[in-house]
Amino acid sequence: ENRFLIIWEVASFSFRSVLCKETKFTSKTVKPPSPSDFLDKLMGCTSGYDARIRPNFKGPPVNVTCNIFINSFGSITETTMDYRLNIFLRQQWNDPRLAYKEYPDDSLDLDPSMLDSIWKPDLFFANEKGANFHEVTTDNKLLRIFQNGNVLYSIRLTLTLSCPMNLKNFPMDSQTCIMQLESFGYTMNDLIFEWLDVGAVQVADDLTLPQFVLKEEQGLGYCTKHYNTGKFTCIEVRFYLDRQMGYYLIQMYIPSLLTVILSWVSFWINMDAAPARVGLGITTVLTMTTQSSGSRASLPKVSYVKAIDIWMAVCLLFVFAALLEYAAVNFVSRQHKEFFRLRKKLREQRRQKEEQEQQDILFQSFGFALSARNVPDMDAPVFADLPPGLGFYDIRKRFVDRAKRIDTISRALFPMSFLMFNVLYWLTYKVLWHEDIQATM
Repeated sequence: ENRFLIIWEVASFSFRSVLCKETKFTSKTVKPPSPSDFLDKLMGCTSGYDARIRPNFKGPPVNVTCNIFINSFGSITETTMDYRLNIFLRQQWNDPRLAYKEYPDDSLDLDPSMLDSIWKPDLFFANEKGANFHEVTTDNKLLRIFQNGNVLYSIRLTLTLSCPMNLKNFPMDSQTCIMQLESFGYTMNDLIFEWLDVGAVQVADDLTLPQFVLKEEQGLGYCTKHYNTGKFTCIEVRFYLDRQMGYYLIQMYIPSLLTVILSWVSFWINMDAAPARVGLGITTVLTMTTQSSGSRASLPKVSYVKAIDIWMAVCLLFVFAALLEYAAVNFVSRQHKEFFRLRKKLREQRRQKEEQEQQDILFQSFGFALSARNVPDMDAPVFADLPPGLGFYDIRKRFVDRAKRIDTISRALFPMSFLMFNVLYWLTYKVLWHEDIQATM
């Protein structure tokens, strides 16, 4: 029995040993390597990977496919001619050195700290004036590696980009702002940027701009740069913006329009109320001057004339003409005083002439010769259109009626002239010029 027990124990031990070995072998072949071991093997010192060397070194250039997603678009400033936007910049390229087969997943999402361990394109924004990364609550970066060696690198950026503007049609203008993505150090022999075939530029659904409307279509193109150091790859996207006039209608056009209409009130005020008419005219002129200065405060000091400048200048001209109109009315209404002053002077000169003639006759009768004297010509007509023999009130009434006729004509002339200017102004800038701009885009 003891021999039988010993043989049984030895056989059981041998069977358990073989079973454990098979189990250990099976688990070892099925269980994938841990992520840390895989990354150490993939990009460790023993793998031979060097982040300083581009993929396909000394071979064909690396093709980097780019696309952007716009989170926000705004802060379009005319004075500095730039705009600010927040984007997700995504770049994708193939690095055969990062291809793998050991790990079963199609892709690996790596920590952003691994970015320093792999090669990345040296992309920069050619028309950038300022930019910053986002690090709250962690670095807003994404790194993903695929089995075939494709690398996806996404980063969130806030950019301030320059946007040269043509403000001749302001505030009914349309602007085109450009974003240029360029390689800084690699020439086109080593690196080429290209846009994603589908969805190269995506915009958030709820994106709105305070003063502009961002058109759905964007102009994608290439802007290859030629420098002394070589030819560098560059791609660009054009954003088409249409300015909305709501703010400027409320703040500039309507107030100036009402100021011009207010200046016409003086045509219905009695011409004898000089303080009221002069005060109203000066007030409207000063108001238009202030509004004109306010319209230029938020605009750059450009050398050409803008649409808003023409509007403000014509409005100022109309209110100033209304003030001058009262000066003409007041001058004409007081001409009867000048008429009687001149008539009194003429009578005095005639009386002196008659006395002089009598003295000449008296002196000539005694044989004295007199030298010729300068006597004013009294035959020249003064106010010849006035019939002679009119009294003071009749003459005064004639001049007052002339002044009133000027007011009557101005009541119709000023509104009709301003209406014609409005038709030409809005037809030129809002219709004709806008169509020309749309045709050139």
